[in-house]
Amino acid sequence: MARVLSGIQPSGAMHIGNYFGAIKNFVIEQGQADAFYCVVDLHALTQNVEPEILASNTLDLMAIYLASGLNPDVCTLFLQSHVVEHTQLAWLLECTASMGELRRMTQFKDKGGDQEGTRVGLFTYPVLMAADILLYDVDRVPVGDDQRQHLELTRDLAQRFNHRFGEMFVIPEATIPAVGARVMDLQEPTRKMSKSVSSPLGTINMLDEPSEIERKIKKAVTDTDGEVRYDTAVKPGLATLLSIFAACEGVAPTIIAERYERYGDLKRDAAAALIEELRPIQQRYREYRDDPVALKAMMELGAAKARAVASQTYRRAADAVGLVAP
Repeated sequence: MARVLSGIQPSGAMHIGNYFGAIKNFVIEQGQADAFYCVVDLHALTQNVEPEILASNTLDLMAIYLASGLNPDVCTLFLQSHVVEHTQLAWLLECTASMGELRRMTQFKDKGGDQEGTRVGLFTYPVLMAADILLYDVDRVPVGDDQRQHLELTRDLAQRFNHRFGEMFVIPEATIPAVGARVMDLQEPTRKMSKSVSSPLGTINMLDEPSEIERKIKKAVTDTDGEVRYDTAVKPGLATLLSIFAACEGVAPTIIAERYERYGDLKRDAAAALIEELRPIQQRYREYRDDPVALKAMMELGAAKARAVASQTYRRAADAVGLVAP
């Protein structure tokens, strides 16, 4: 059975782009692979986030993972910061990576990497991401387009380390979900829905009330020609609505488009489908968040399972570079 790993930052409210692009696919994949899923809370420290907000977001995301259907008896579900080997291996890989490689990372440039006050963690976090992956001898990593460059860096570092010290790490492959992988902003449909960009009407959060979901979809940008068809280039707003509706039903957006002649009918039914998709998740989320003792116990269980694997991988790499075991 192939091993997979992925993680999401607790850097803001989870929106439906996170759900359809990642979490829903995690739930499917946990029964098909040896799956490791984490809340990458250390990565969130590259942003200016208040401690209490980070803590709350972290618990929210773990509860959403569980509410969405991730089963800790089936997959390994944990917090990144609960497994110390992530930062330990990151240091070994930082001593393998070059400044030039990290300067070429597109996200570093996009987030102001040329500014004097840029945090060092923003520069080096692709190496921590590489450690996240390589610790678990992962075969496949579900990633969005914006993370493909970081996965290529992971592969390069693993190959370089292996060439110098022997076969330490599995070289991972990227996989990209086919349906609902990239949900766009409802108000600016040429831009991906994002936790980091403020777009109150353009972003539907997983915990939004049904009335709020209806309001946002009703106000979603479309166009003026009135023809219902799936065309991301010419009709990006309509394509976004069709993609969301299709992701709820697990079909292609073109199939949804064939059912409708009027935008109003499409919006009404898309809102209803999304509300029903999220309703049981929201209910289970509240149950998990209202029981912090049970939530903590699940996190402890996941960390123990993750460390059982990570500690062996780190020790293997540490021995290879000459670090003396305690």
